[in-house]
Amino acid sequence: MFIYPKISGGRQILCRAYGKTSDMMMNITAYFLKEGEELTVSEPGMETAVLLLSGKVVFAYDDERVQAERAGVFKELPTCVHVAAGHEVAIYAETAAEILVQSTENEKQFPSRLFLPKDVVQKVSCEGKWDNTAVRDVVDIINIQNSPYSNMVLGEVYARQGRWWSYIPHFHPQPEVYYYKFDRPEGFGACFIGDKAYTIKDKSVGMFPGGKTHAQVTAPGYPMYCAWMIRHLPGDPWDNTRTDKPEYEWLLENTDIK
Repeated sequence: MFIYPKISGGRQILCRAYGKTSDMMMNITAYFLKEGEELTVSEPGMETAVLLLSGKVVFAYDDERVQAERAGVFKELPTCVHVAAGHEVAIYAETAAEILVQSTENEKQFPSRLFLPKDVVQKVSCEGKWDNTAVRDVVDIINIQNSPYSNMVLGEVYARQGRWWSYIPHFHPQPEVYYYKFDRPEGFGACFIGDKAYTIKDKSVGMFPGGKTHAQVTAPGYPMYCAWMIRHLPGDPWDNTRTDKPEYEWLLENTDIK
């Protein structure tokens, strides 16, 4: 499924763990806060991650009160608060700010955690392959290694202009949601879900049920940002798990294609 959700009342509902998007097993919402605005997020029975996309805010949770600032997703690494079910996160916008909130059911209790830019892992993927046409920068925030008690994964991808990513086309049993952003409003790309192609626009959303292949590309001149969110399955967590589409596997094995 690929959608272009509208912004209404300062929020953009990306998916819900019920209704037409129940296969995603997550509640995901983007909030656009005005200077001086306050927001409190808490999903009953759900763990929650609050990711700062841009702006200057104060996060208040448990007994902590932390100021965080991000010039934008293309300029600085993320800050994120991750809390267990029953815990609230309050956000106080000191400037206009964008926030992405991801939640999923989890009965486990765990200590709240603040991920600062120094805590995330950034790596370059596919460098040197296929004339660097699929090179991208990947940031891991919440994953099975650093948060084994969590039922979800959260990361970011920075696709360089004119490049492919999530390449080669692949799938995994766990559902995944992509939230795309461009640094210019006319930026665009293409997302391939199975055999169908969709135009990626700023603030659009791709949803990939388990077993659906996916890959995407961004236009020359338009770097692409994506927040990627995966829901672990009971007894089958995502641990960099993927199955490449068989007809494209030769690309991984052929050393003549650089």
